[in-house]
Amino acid sequence: MEFICVTLMIIIGITDSTADQFAVVGPVDPLLAVSGEDVILPCSLKPNISAVNMRVEWFRLDLKDSVVHLYEDHEDKNTNQLQSYRGRTEVFKDELQKGNTSLKLSRVQISDEGLYKCFIQSKTRSDDITVDLNVEAVGSPPLITVDGFDVSGGLHLQCESKGWYPEPELVWLDSEGVTLTSGTTDAQRETDGFRVKHMITVYNRDSKYHCRVKLRHHMKETEIIISSKMFNSWRILMILISVGSVLGVIAGLLIVVFIYKYKGLQKKNQILKNEGQRLKSEDQRVKNEERKIKNERQTFSLREKGTVESVKSLLRKYAVNVTLDPDSAHPDLIVSDDGKQVRCGQQSGTVKDEDQKSNNKFDRELCVLGNEGFTSGCFYYEVQVKKLSRWFVGVARESAERKGWISLNPVSGYWMAGLRGGKYQASEGSSYVPLSLSVKPQRVGVFVDYEEGRVSFYDVESMCHIYSFTEQSFNAKLHPVVSLGYVYSKNSSKAPLIICSDLS
Repeated sequence: MEFICVTLMIIIGITDSTADQFAVVGPVDPLLAVSGEDVILPCSLKPNISAVNMRVEWFRLDLKDSVVHLYEDHEDKNTNQLQSYRGRTEVFKDELQKGNTSLKLSRVQISDEGLYKCFIQSKTRSDDITVDLNVEAVGSPPLITVDGFDVSGGLHLQCESKGWYPEPELVWLDSEGVTLTSGTTDAQRETDGFRVKHMITVYNRDSKYHCRVKLRHHMKETEIIISSKMFNSWRILMILISVGSVLGVIAGLLIVVFIYKYKGLQKKNQILKNEGQRLKSEDQRVKNEERKIKNERQTFSLREKGTVESVKSLLRKYAVNVTLDPDSAHPDLIVSDDGKQVRCGQQSGTVKDEDQKSNNKFDRELCVLGNEGFTSGCFYYEVQVKKLSRWFVGVARESAERKGWISLNPVSGYWMAGLRGGKYQASEGSSYVPLSLSVKPQRVGVFVDYEEGRVSFYDVESMCHIYSFTEQSFNAKLHPVVSLGYVYSKNSSKAPLIICSDLS
């Protein structure tokens, strides 16, 4: 009897340990949605186990504080949901039992286009997938207007349509369906999509022309019939306009002669003299500005292209003693007692409650700030990144956001470059700039000129220039900052990132 009980307990334990094993699956190709309609972002568990007791979180990878929808503890918790998604998201609660964690997005907008992360977490496991959503907007029917008469006898026709996304194709067709090619289409991006317009000149009377706007699977078309009467009307109008223009020019000349006669040559000469002096002064200012720019370029060229030892000596003249602030470090990072090293600790994947209460700590990006802050002048420090698979170094504004999914770019207050996904990148704007490096850097130098608005990165061993942020505007305290990845994509190496001390 005891043997049977023990056997049942072992079987139950094995079943419980495997019941929570799952993977999150979704579409490989981008999804296409039409503005104003509804779309479903697919996401499900494999095998189809129940997700009723799990945490289901949808968020945007390309936005700050990007919660789209959150289901947890058997209910929706959308207190921190992005304002633009309020009242438009829904998970299928009847389908959660079958492992279906897809998201329904109602009344799609152009701003909904982007990368969405479906993150599923149980008590013992978590996984996620990325869904790429593309949005199309179908614009207004083309509007054709007669826009003038050509001196060679042609009639100008302009076609315009707005509200399309992405940019559509606009073509003119004759009555036989043959495409008319002349000039280029003028496209302007507006808040509700693209406005496109194109003008052609036609010469055939009593003919039909079509303006067609196409976007993938959508098309709108308008036609216009040109008659001989239209040509005659526009010809008469052009003659009247020409006569009026000639009369206007003659009247203008008479007025100029009248003014010249009564104001006198002396006053006009004085005006010309003053204008000549102003132009001379302006020319001298431009020459001085060109000379200044040339000197600045020569100085920067010496910094970037000098010998290894001369550049290294120049940079290390501004070396500062950097130590890492453990109070700002993500809970999964271990900072050494002397503040010179940091490495990934036990990767729990979650942030402890006591750490969440601290506004100083990063909670998703594996970042840590330097204790030292700077508000003027130049400073320089070096970092050893040997054996690390993911790293970013640079400087950050003291007031920069540290919570949630942070875009580590200058807009968010971070000027950084490094290695992520096997590629060297610099975080500039809304995307990463790829860096072409012939040698894998083992030691990286970071140089900051606060007044000039420059942050530069160097391979210390070869003293090769890696990348520079230029013409930045610094108006707050800057701190050194380093990163070993983020909470769901951590550094695979246990090697530490080291703040170098041997810069004398």
